[in-house]
Amino acid sequence: MENKRDYYEVLGVSKTATPEEIKKAYRKMAIKYHPDKNPGDKEAEEKFKEAAEAYDVLSNADKRQKYDQFGHSMGPQGFPGGGFGGYGGFSGGGFTMEDIFEQFGDIFGGRFSNMGGFGSAAGSSRSRQRQQRRGTDLRIRVKLSLEEIANGASKNLKIPTYVACEHCNGTGAKDGTAFATCSTCHGTGTVIEQHQSFFGVQQVQAVCPTCEGTGKVITENCTYCHGEGIVRKDEQVAFNIPAGVADGMTLTVRGKGNAPRHGGARGNLLVVIEELKHPELIRDGQDIIYNLMLDLPTAILGGTVEVPTIGGRARLKIAPGTQPGKVLRMRGKGLPTTESSTRGDELINVMVYIPETVTDEQRKAFEAMQGASNLTPNEDQKKRIFSKLKHIFED
Repeated sequence: MENKRDYYEVLGVSKTATPEEIKKAYRKMAIKYHPDKNPGDKEAEEKFKEAAEAYDVLSNADKRQKYDQFGHSMGPQGFPGGGFGGYGGFSGGGFTMEDIFEQFGDIFGGRFSNMGGFGSAAGSSRSRQRQQRRGTDLRIRVKLSLEEIANGASKNLKIPTYVACEHCNGTGAKDGTAFATCSTCHGTGTVIEQHQSFFGVQQVQAVCPTCEGTGKVITENCTYCHGEGIVRKDEQVAFNIPAGVADGMTLTVRGKGNAPRHGGARGNLLVVIEELKHPELIRDGQDIIYNLMLDLPTAILGGTVEVPTIGGRARLKIAPGTQPGKVLRMRGKGLPTTESSTRGDELINVMVYIPETVTDEQRKAFEAMQGASNLTPNEDQKKRIFSKLKHIFED
């Protein structure tokens, strides 16, 4: 077995070093000895591999424990992952500078995923993708009745928005062709900037500020949009609102927002739902509540009453002796949700109207009934009534 330096010595840390100290030490060595920064330097390449192998073992709690107990006597294959060859899914010269920055993305905050000067084609591609312009979103409020919420609705509204100028195809250039190559970036759409960081001065590829990443500049403005590439227009937008939406819910109509300056993808139209108050019904999630006021004879003798529903009106049978506070349920007369067509119920809260004034004839009739045992609640009936009232107040 070849003689290997102690892994702690390789990284320059003590045997009691914390995982964070080990990570910091490795990061420093990986950047210092990476082959991309030291082309043709075999010694630097070996130190880079040595540091990676050390970090592979010491950054893993299980491997580190075995190393502390047996040292190098187990050999690279004694550690799960097979030493440097199994490190992070990379091997040898395939381990790029960009891999290091992606490995430590939580520390770098993703700011150096594309390092100028290290020749990352993938980074250049991602930079190009970031140059794609997108217009701003539009937000509107749409008022819906309870009936529309129950059944869904189709809307066709005229909305003021910015659209691409049809005379220059949204480019801002006269006839869509009056362009020249950007002199700042020479048509690449990107520039190299220098930034001071933890590692010193770093070169970072950025979007060209002159051409905003397009690689070309306008030589003559479109006379219709004055070089903006967008014009104000009232656009007719049709969209559907599903059944079961709720007040404050926001729906997205994609690609119907503002167009960006000088071309790109349109933003979205954000539709905020505003639920109109129903004159008789109250919404409670999927359920609908109606407060029914019974007259005294119907509460005592029973009968049939008409109640409002989302779809119109329905007849409801009232049993004799119906008590105030009783809740009657009409199943399936409520609302669906956006995820399910199953509807809630309509709940009828029963209240009994006690007249404030009565005629002489009515007074005599009530006086004749005073003292009747069946007209005075017993203790059990009182408890049931008070229990219902308590439940109403708690809700």
